[in-house]
Amino acid sequence: MTVPAPVSRRSFVAASVGAALALGLSSQAQAQAPARGRSPFGRYGSPSARLNERTLYVHPGGLGDHTTVQAAVNAASGNGYTLVIAPGTYRETTAVSVARTDMTWIGASGEARDVVVVYDNAAGTPKPGGGTYGTTGSATTLVQADGFTARDLSFANDWLRADHPGISGTQAVAIKVQGDRSAFLRCRFLGHQDTLYADSMALGTFARQYYRDCYVEGDVDFVFGRATAVYENCHFRTLIRDDLTGAPYGFVFAPSTAGANPRGYLVTGGRISSEAPDAYYKLARPWVPSSDTTARPMLTVRGTRLGAGIDAVAPYTNMSSGFPWQDQRFAEYRNTGLGAVVSVPENRPQLTSAEARSHTREVYLGDWSPWKGC
Repeated sequence: MTVPAPVSRRSFVAASVGAALALGLSSQAQAQAPARGRSPFGRYGSPSARLNERTLYVHPGGLGDHTTVQAAVNAASGNGYTLVIAPGTYRETTAVSVARTDMTWIGASGEARDVVVVYDNAAGTPKPGGGTYGTTGSATTLVQADGFTARDLSFANDWLRADHPGISGTQAVAIKVQGDRSAFLRCRFLGHQDTLYADSMALGTFARQYYRDCYVEGDVDFVFGRATAVYENCHFRTLIRDDLTGAPYGFVFAPSTAGANPRGYLVTGGRISSEAPDAYYKLARPWVPSSDTTARPMLTVRGTRLGAGIDAVAPYTNMSSGFPWQDQRFAEYRNTGLGAVVSVPENRPQLTSAEARSHTREVYLGDWSPWKGC
């Protein structure tokens, strides 16, 4: 499999105000019926030729069972449902509750850029009833159920700092995932700060997540949380920032792994590229949240190409001086690229070959093998 080619989140900002989508369809064209003999649901059947009684179809122009993703989720009153989602931009917030286990979302075209679930709340966005949304509340999509799988979809938050200069809570989550056995295949995650929140339902719950052939972009801590998460063959892209004049622009990873959890984030066989000047991004910083001061953030990056946008001299930094990154569980193994050059060894902990054998997808995910049959 190949990693999906990146298309900037800015394409979807344009789409939100009525411009043409990156996929080449206007919002009007999306709602029209497909050409004669062609189904908007591809090879996945249709409401008149349903794959099974637990398959639901979503189409923005009314050719499916539902016109919004959340309406289809609400109709799936049980476990094991599949949502087949036709090409289009779905401007809505969505949530999959704990009761809807083993749910699958499929982008019908097989191209993640064709099916976009997007909204524009930030942590500091005022709520209609008072207060603000906070980081979790800003999420376009929230997944709490175990056994969730998504294929060939884009999850986005197109809130922009420049449009809201009076808001200081600039975290804007595209998706927060808390369920165990959550898998994302050939998906895209688009945002700026806090794009992909890979977390768990509770401090003592070690949720396992698997991301394969995915694309993630952002600037500040844009992959973060306390899940046990494997990112295999994924492309991470750091964005330019017009609001800052110097480095660092941000940080790719900010794990908050519980101290009792032996496995945090594993990045393997991927790459990190950048829109920004060379060395303007840090690879990671540890997040020790106030709700869990015993956390020991864990990140292993192996066999991954680190572009020149990563600060090779000092790729790690502190989020809080009370929890230095050197006391956490950060390590690398056989990375390549200008951002992986080891010039100051004490700034770049490296695994031995023997240690690397315990940092694989099989070890991290245990008895769950989501890569089989991909």
